[in-house]
Amino acid sequence: MNISFRQLRLFLALADTGSVTGAARALHVTQPTASMQLREVGDAVGVPLYEVVQRRVRLTDAGQDLARTARAMVDEWEAFGQRIDAQKGLTRGQLRVSVVSTAESFMPRLLGGFCERHPDVDVQLQVLNRDGVVARLRDSLDDLYIMSMPPADIALDDQVFMANPLVLVAPAGHRLAGAARVALHDLRDERFVLREKGSGTRIAADACFRRHGFSPSVRLELGSNEAVKESVAGGLGLAVLSVHALGADLAAQGVAVLPVDGFPIPSQWHVVRRRTRVPSPIAAAFERHLLALVD
Repeated sequence: MNISFRQLRLFLALADTGSVTGAARALHVTQPTASMQLREVGDAVGVPLYEVVQRRVRLTDAGQDLARTARAMVDEWEAFGQRIDAQKGLTRGQLRVSVVSTAESFMPRLLGGFCERHPDVDVQLQVLNRDGVVARLRDSLDDLYIMSMPPADIALDDQVFMANPLVLVAPAGHRLAGAARVALHDLRDERFVLREKGSGTRIAADACFRRHGFSPSVRLELGSNEAVKESVAGGLGLAVLSVHALGADLAAQGVAVLPVDGFPIPSQWHVVRRRTRVPSPIAAAFERHLLALVD
């Protein structure tokens, strides 16, 4: 097959943006040029690589296979460039990180500290729910992934860098807010506002409830920590949240942490990557930056 490296980049941009226009814009070429180049890629492969459904590009199985191959080649080429820069005493390039939404409260600060030391590094940060991060991990779209519950069915390099205790939160004026200790069964008549099923926080909370034989009455399931916290402050129920989702001044936010048996639920933040993926020098440097927090 006679396909140029630039054509592979263009096809990868098509896969990432979902449109020929987006791919053309990403590689700074005109749309007619992009269309012609993509047509040449399809002709070279000899089977359909994508179809357009409701004005969006959908990759065929062959197209998905080509996108994975192109991504691996581009990643390896970029890593080679970073290794050469490292030999020259330079640290520059791109760092791609996906994090679960709970981590968005502290990751910008950690990235900021890293970028102060490495000002020539460009960062692409994806903030998603756990399912979204795991999906990107399966496709190996990023250098590193930050989550509290890594999947067990993927071969990973997995390191813990920070504690992530989960606490039970109530409205600030709750009847048990000043109690010395609360048994979980004392909350049997309470309503709960919980994260969506599949989130790391929800998985840990459900496991804790099962261990204690407790079945919470769930009023709402929400997809963001901020929405959960605001719902608690508004009196809609109790919640299980990471301490990293709470600010320092709980009273000002209208919430209080209840001293409930079985809480805080112990949890940790993990930095992971596919075991088959050799980390770039920048990714390895950021990994060391995070692990320094353990010391």
